[in-house]
Amino acid sequence: MLSSVISYFPTWDVWLQAAIACLVPIVASFVYKKTYSLAGKGRNPNTAENKKDPDPPAPNNSPFSGDYATDLATIRERIGGNSDLCSREFRMAKLNVRATLFFVTGMQNDRVLDLQLMEFLMFEAGADVYAEPERLHDQLPFNNLFEAPSLDSFNRSVLFGYTGLLIEGQPSGLLIECPDGANRAVQEPLSEGLLRGPRLSFTEMLSVNTSMLRRQGLSEQLEIKTFQVGTRLQKDLALAYIKDIVNPDLLEEVKARIQKMDFDFIAESGYIEELIEDNYLSPFQQLQNTERPDRVIAAMLEGRIAILLDGTPFVLIAPATFSMLLQSPEDYYERWLPSSLLRMLRFAAAFMALMAPSLYISFISFHPGLIPTELALSIIEARQGVPFPSLIEVLILEVSIEILREAGIRLPKPVGPAMGIVGGLIIGDAAVQAGLVSPFLVIVVAVTAISSFSIPSYSAGITLRLLRFVGMIFAAFLGMFGTILFFLLLCSHLTKLKSFGVPYLTPVSPFRPRDWKDLFFRAPRALMKRRPAMMKTQDDKRKS
Repeated sequence: MLSSVISYFPTWDVWLQAAIACLVPIVASFVYKKTYSLAGKGRNPNTAENKKDPDPPAPNNSPFSGDYATDLATIRERIGGNSDLCSREFRMAKLNVRATLFFVTGMQNDRVLDLQLMEFLMFEAGADVYAEPERLHDQLPFNNLFEAPSLDSFNRSVLFGYTGLLIEGQPSGLLIECPDGANRAVQEPLSEGLLRGPRLSFTEMLSVNTSMLRRQGLSEQLEIKTFQVGTRLQKDLALAYIKDIVNPDLLEEVKARIQKMDFDFIAESGYIEELIEDNYLSPFQQLQNTERPDRVIAAMLEGRIAILLDGTPFVLIAPATFSMLLQSPEDYYERWLPSSLLRMLRFAAAFMALMAPSLYISFISFHPGLIPTELALSIIEARQGVPFPSLIEVLILEVSIEILREAGIRLPKPVGPAMGIVGGLIIGDAAVQAGLVSPFLVIVVAVTAISSFSIPSYSAGITLRLLRFVGMIFAAFLGMFGTILFFLLLCSHLTKLKSFGVPYLTPVSPFRPRDWKDLFFRAPRALMKRRPAMMKTQDDKRKS
C-alpha cells in the first residue's frame, strides 16, 4: 500500500527542477536590483563619485572689441585653420569702409551670396545703413538676419553654416542665413512600408520635418519648441505637441529630461532615447521611433509628445506602451473588421516569435507526453541520427537565420533579399541532409522567423529576437517549468516598467477597460469618442 502511494510522488529530478524554478526568480531579482543600482550611479548627479569630477569648462563668450582689425585677427586666429572656411574681404564703395564675409564652402547658396548680398554691400549700401545697422533688416532679402552676441557665437554660427559679416566701425558682427547644400528629397518610408496611406517620410532636415507636421492639417494648437543639445557639437532639437491636449506635467517632464542630457554629440535620436528613458537596462524600448509624419500626428492627438532631432529622419514619440509597437498606421486606414483581424494576427505572431523555440525544446526534451502520439512518433523518427540535444539543434538554425537576416540588411538592395531566401533554403536543406537538425525544427524556425517579420516596429522585433534566446536557455534547463517561469518574469518586468510615468502594459495593467477599444482590436471609429485615459489629457474628447 505504501509503495503504491510513494509511486505517485515525483522523482528527485522533478523536485530539483521545482527547487531551481523557485530560486531563479529570487536570484534574478537580486541581480537585477544590484546591477541597476550600480549602473544608476553613473546617471545620478548627486552621487559621491560624480561630485569628484569637475564640471566641464563653460564655453567662452568673448565680446567683440569694436576694433575691426582686432576682431578680424581674432576670428582668423580661432577658426582660420579650417580649410573649408572662406573669408572674402572687400570695400563698401559708398562708405569707403572695409568689410569681410565669412562662410563655409558648400553650405551657402553662392548665387544668392554674390548677386544679393555682395552686390548690395559693395555698391548700394549707403550712409544710412552704416549709421543704423538695423536698416540691413529692411534692405537685405533674408529672413534670418541677426546680430551675434559674442565672438564665440559668431565663430560657431559661421562653422555651422551661417554667413558672417564684419563691417569696419560696427560694434559687432552680423549673421545671415542663406543655406544650400545636398539634401535628401522626401521619399517613401523605408522601415514602415504600407499598402494604403501617405507616402511621405521625414528627412534629415529639421525645418523640413517640422513643415511636414504643419502640413498635416491647419491648427494653431500645434506648438513646436526648439532646444540645442550637445556639449561639444550642438544640434537643434524640437518638441512638437498639441497645446490644448497634452498633459502639462508630461510636457515639463520631457523638457526637464532633455535639458539634463549631457553628451558631447547627439548624432541620432537613438542617443536621446537611451539618455531620457526611464529604465535604460530594460531590453524594451520606452520611446517609439518612426519616420512617418502621419503616425506622429496621430500620436500627438492622443496627448503624446514628438521629439525631432536635426540630422535624422527618425522621430521619437513619448510616452510609449507595448501595444503601440504592434500597431500599424494602416490599421486606421482600412475598415475596422480587417484591421482588427490583422492586429490580432500580429499579437499572435509576436507570441510565436518569442516562445516557439522555447516550447519546442520543452516538449522534445522534457515533456514529449504532451505531444499527440502520432505527431510525437513522427518527430522522434525525424530526429533519428541527430547528434545534438534540442538546445544545440535550435541554436544552430537560429544563429544561422540571424546571421542571414543581418547580412541581408547590410548587402545592396538588389542582392540582399535574394541572398536571404537562397541562403535560408540552402542552409536548412543542407543541415537536414547532413543530419544536424530535424525537418520539424526547420518548420518551427521558419515559422518563428516569418512571425518576427510581421512586427511593424523593427526595434521591437530586435527585442523579441534577443529574448527568444533567453527563453531557449530557460527551457533547456527547466523544461516547461522554465518556459512558464521565463514568461512570468517577462510579464512581471513589463508590469513594473514605465515610460515617462505611464505603465508600459496599459491598458492591460493597470486595467483600463475604456482603452481596450484600441488594443487587441480596433473598434469602429464611431465608438472611439475619447482619447486614451492613461495620457490624462486636457481634452479627452475626440468628437466635440
